Amino acid sequence: MEVDSVNGRKSNRNGHNSGAFIIGYLERGDSVTRTRKTICTLMCLAFFAVLAVMPGSFIMQKNVYRQLPLFRFLERKAARDFQRKDPDTYAKIVENHTEYLGAMVEKENEEVRKEQEKVVGQAQKEAADKQKKDSEKETEKSQRNKSVTATPEVTQAVLVSNNIQPAPCIDLSPQTLADYNYLMNQFFIVDSQTTTNADQLNAAELLGEDLTIQKDAAKPQILLYHTHSQEAFADSKEGEVEDTIIGVGNYLTELLTKNYGYQVIHVTEAFDMESGELDRSAAYDYAGTYLETILEENPSIEVVIDLHRDGVPENRHLVTEINGKPTAQIMFYNGLSYTIARGSLDYLPNPYIQDNLAFSFQMEYQAAQYYPDFYRGIYLAGYRYNLHLRPRSVLVEAGAQTNTVQEVKNAMEPFADILNRVLQN
Repeated sequence: MEVDSVNGRKSNRNGHNSGAFIIGYLERGDSVTRTRKTICTLMCLAFFAVLAVMPGSFIMQKNVYRQLPLFRFLERKAARDFQRKDPDTYAKIVENHTEYLGAMVEKENEEVRKEQEKVVGQAQKEAADKQKKDSEKETEKSQRNKSVTATPEVTQAVLVSNNIQPAPCIDLSPQTLADYNYLMNQFFIVDSQTTTNADQLNAAELLGEDLTIQKDAAKPQILLYHTHSQEAFADSKEGEVEDTIIGVGNYLTELLTKNYGYQVIHVTEAFDMESGELDRSAAYDYAGTYLETILEENPSIEVVIDLHRDGVPENRHLVTEINGKPTAQIMFYNGLSYTIARGSLDYLPNPYIQDNLAFSFQMEYQAAQYYPDFYRGIYLAGYRYNLHLRPRSVLVEAGAQTNTVQEVKNAMEPFADILNRVLQN
């Protein structure tokens, strides 16, 4: 009984303790559950807060699971397995994607190109409109000046000249003339002893130089002479001055004076004759000294023309038809004071090389518009040829020894016209 009693007490004691433990555990369990609920609630709130601030695409149903690390890992693994198992299909997908991107790039480039063309076209149109307005203003100004200074007889000649419509056979646009090779092929002939470059022969600069002059009935503006006064033609009569280049100069003087209102000094001195004998070796020296005196006495002279005829093979005939007349062709001649062998010829200085080039090129440009078969080109040689006397100095080769006198005289009519167009703009 005692043991039982003891055991009973013990049993009772143990039972008492177990009940207390269970109660304590339940009490602790309630606390843990509340803690877990709190943690879960906070995690849910945090998750939804993240969803709220992420891009809209994140909350789409198909993209939610992509944000989970495990899902992303499995997705990448599946992609690698797919590439490894089916490389052909993957390559095809890549190829199609590349083609798509290429098409998109081409589309964007085309849009950019069209936009650029639109901008450039608008700029060109504005420039053309401005040029047209400026040209109309200059034409109006020029016509006013002509009406004031010209005599009735001269005015009539100018009107006849203006009735000639331009009919160029070559492209004379600024863009085309900016091509140095095109310019050389169409307008210039370079002697083998000299050379030139694109800086010296810039069409825009040569055409842009103002070479206009004012007419004055009381003062001479043009000096005309012949370094080689004895040059004759196929049907020239021996001893007949009118059948030589001097006779051609007489006709040119008449045209410039009566038809265009210029005052001309025509020098007929025989610079190529020495003691009754033909001597052309020193003709330029004789002519230069003589002309300097005339220019000192007549400072109003702004244009100096040395009129020649060329020498060509006997089977070559330099002729075209202008206004129904057989007309000798002409060539302009420029000296550059430069040879390949010696470089710049300092003993033959010429401060007007570029002015002379502009003068001859503007005349040839006018000829290209109104008389396209008339000009032969601009010959560039290495020496000076007395072209240093004035900024508007030019040597003209009118026809050759195979032309008739009348063919060369006929050439003075279009030549006087293009000269006047340059001098009066």
